[in-house]
Amino acid sequence: MDNKKNKTSKAWINRQLNDVYVNMAQKAGYRSRAAYKLLEIDDEVNLFKNVQVVVDLGCSPGSWSQVACSKVGANSLVIGVDLLEMAQIINHHFIQGDFTNEITLNQLIDSLNGRDVDLIISDMAPNLTGIKGIDQARSAYLVELVLDFAANYLKVDGNCLIKVFQGNEFNNLVKQAKSIFRQVIIKKPKASRSESSETYLLCKNKYI
Repeated sequence: MDNKKNKTSKAWINRQLNDVYVNMAQKAGYRSRAAYKLLEIDDEVNLFKNVQVVVDLGCSPGSWSQVACSKVGANSLVIGVDLLEMAQIINHHFIQGDFTNEITLNQLIDSLNGRDVDLIISDMAPNLTGIKGIDQARSAYLVELVLDFAANYLKVDGNCLIKVFQGNEFNNLVKQAKSIFRQVIIKKPKASRSESSETYLLCKNKYI
């Protein structure tokens, strides 16, 4: 390992060791610190109230699905989709596949078994190339796919929480979300690292 990579690796390890949310997640049994982003937003807006069917896009390693399964009833349906493998969670249906692929989308639709989705949560992010323009375009494409899925399968008055990166397409994505939902709120949870360009669109009350 060269010196630059070694320094980067050490910096990452030090940040993890000193990260309060990493420590909290380990103690609480969550698979990643990302759980606290979802928990914070849920505390503010009661995201899981009266929710029976949840779709978690980009779910691996599973912390958002863990939160979702703990918030909904035993007879509810929580479906997670991710390209990466994920260890099983009780009362959770996991689909390993690429959400941008029609085969995976059809598997997800089949798993719903005709039920409308009450809540979509998406912490999806593309594989980063390090090239800003390409990464922003790929991220925007994923958000557009989530919004398209919401337009077709989310119930009327259903809600959606989507990770979005600040960039050239951000205002456009907010505009698209507002064409589907009555209210779109931009959220930056405390658990989201300050240096990260990620924010979340809380999309409330789908029109029709």
